[in-house]
Amino acid sequence: MMKTKLRNILIPFIGMFIAYFASNSDIFLEMGVSIPHVGLLFVFGLIFGPYGSLGAVAANIVIDLLNGYFPIEILPSAIFSFGVSYLSYKLWYTSFRGHKITKPNLDNFYHVLLFLSIIIICGFIYSVVHGNLIYVLFDMDLDQYITVYYFMNFINIAFVFGIIFIWLSKKIDFVYTPEPSKRPFNKRLYQIIFCLLLLVCLISMTTLVLDIDSHIIYAELISIGILLFAFLTKPVENKVEENEENTIVTKIVNVFLTTTLLIAIIGIIISLFSYGFVESLDTGNEMNLFIYLMPLLIISDALIILFFIPGIVILKYIENKVIKPISSFSEIEKFIKEDEKIETEGLVEIYSKYINEQNEIGTLARSYTDLINHNNQYIENIHEIEGEKERIKAELDIATKIQAANLPTEALINDDYIVNGYSHPAKEVGGDFFDYYEIDDDNLAIVIGDASGKGVPAALLATITQAILQQLLKHEKDPSKVLYLLNNQLAENNSESMFITLWLGIYNKATKKLTFSNAGHNPPLIKENDEFKYLNIDTGIVLGIMEDYEFVCEELTFSKQLVAYTDGITDANNKENDMYGEDRLRDFFNGFKLDTDPIKPLLDDINDFTKGAEQFDDMTLIYLKIE
Repeated sequence: MMKTKLRNILIPFIGMFIAYFASNSDIFLEMGVSIPHVGLLFVFGLIFGPYGSLGAVAANIVIDLLNGYFPIEILPSAIFSFGVSYLSYKLWYTSFRGHKITKPNLDNFYHVLLFLSIIIICGFIYSVVHGNLIYVLFDMDLDQYITVYYFMNFINIAFVFGIIFIWLSKKIDFVYTPEPSKRPFNKRLYQIIFCLLLLVCLISMTTLVLDIDSHIIYAELISIGILLFAFLTKPVENKVEENEENTIVTKIVNVFLTTTLLIAIIGIIISLFSYGFVESLDTGNEMNLFIYLMPLLIISDALIILFFIPGIVILKYIENKVIKPISSFSEIEKFIKEDEKIETEGLVEIYSKYINEQNEIGTLARSYTDLINHNNQYIENIHEIEGEKERIKAELDIATKIQAANLPTEALINDDYIVNGYSHPAKEVGGDFFDYYEIDDDNLAIVIGDASGKGVPAALLATITQAILQQLLKHEKDPSKVLYLLNNQLAENNSESMFITLWLGIYNKATKKLTFSNAGHNPPLIKENDEFKYLNIDTGIVLGIMEDYEFVCEELTFSKQLVAYTDGITDANNKENDMYGEDRLRDFFNGFKLDTDPIKPLLDDINDFTKGAEQFDDMTLIYLKIE
């Protein structure tokens, strides 16, 4: 902290010396610029605070002593110089009309106007005080001209170097900022003090053109000093906030100020050319030189004013009519939350100001309003859909459990055979099903089916088929007749033309014979002579399309193993879109030599083949082994 304060004193101290030696060069003298005594006091006070003011004034004291002035002549000027320099800092960190307090920055038109206003106020007080000091201390008759000369010097230097230092502080953060005070204070009292300060300065300026007794001027100076330093005790009421960056207003203001600086430089160049005329005149003495040099300063100031003031008015109009509405529209960002409706209550007030305007801003406001309404309606519909999806998902979960409950849950194992099955739907529910159960003491029914389509429709058809089949098998044990009756029932009122493939087999453990009939299903694998091969059977037709079809009943003596499956097994794809295929399925069972249930090893082999690729078909398998 101590290093910061010392830095804030030394930089202005050194800066004033550099400015002093630069001002002694011919080029600055020709322009009538007296740099160390004017605008840099404003700049160092604004940027470095009270410590900057102290450093600048200390340098000024040393410079005046080196120039032969007496301490009694230097001290009043130093006191007022410190007060004016510190005043620029105090005014910047005073909140006007609720505007937020930031570091010195020219990022919007309020800050530009504040910057210019502080320059004028500080320059006015400084020039009036020093005009009076010159009158009472040096008894000069040109005090009113010197006052104007000081004022224009102050404005020029403070404006140009103030902009430069503020821009530089954005690259290198050396700005001294105050902490908000916790002590209570009377805001109205300080407003009165400030107004009285300006009033007394105004009165004092009018006395400069009159032959007033010096005692009155002393009284005026004392009054100005008391009011000035009384106002400087005003605490900072609000915390310093961060400056806005990369806004449209900031970019426009930067272009505007850059142009203004260029115009100021043009004014200085014109002043230099005009100096040739002044130099040819017989000024008589140094004080008369002030009178002749003032037009040169006026040229520069006039060029700035003729551009700056109209430019500010135009840009302020643009800010109010274009930039401000656009900035208001950007506030929608804080109202937008993912998957939530936009709260319109806070936005209605923003858009209602512009919605009736018959220009681009009005069009934009109306478009934003329509967009918000459409978005909210869409989000509301999405929420309804999500609610419906949750309901459907809950129902599908129930359907999945119901469908799974209709399938055998455990292998059927006895001394004569082992039968087991597996089914996994591609969606929550599927169109595949399998079943096995003992019809009577001798006969075992084995069935596997695959309904057309996926999801709920296929699952309903599969469930209906399974239920009808179970009823038919109670009264009929000929597979072909069962399929005949089943087909007719499914074909009746089949408006959607859905169908199902099905293989039905009945194994008689007494005769070791397997009687079966097929309705368009994949032929099962059967083991004969220690080798699996696909059973050569009649294809038949799918169930549910054509009534009164006579299915073929086939029979074989069976003493080994049988595997029936749906095409979801053989059609399983890997990421290269290669299918598992019937040959690989057959090769797996021929290579499987373990005396255990082959279903889980087969599923593992399919998973190794697909390598996590998404499957789009139901997968069902049934396995029968004769003991």
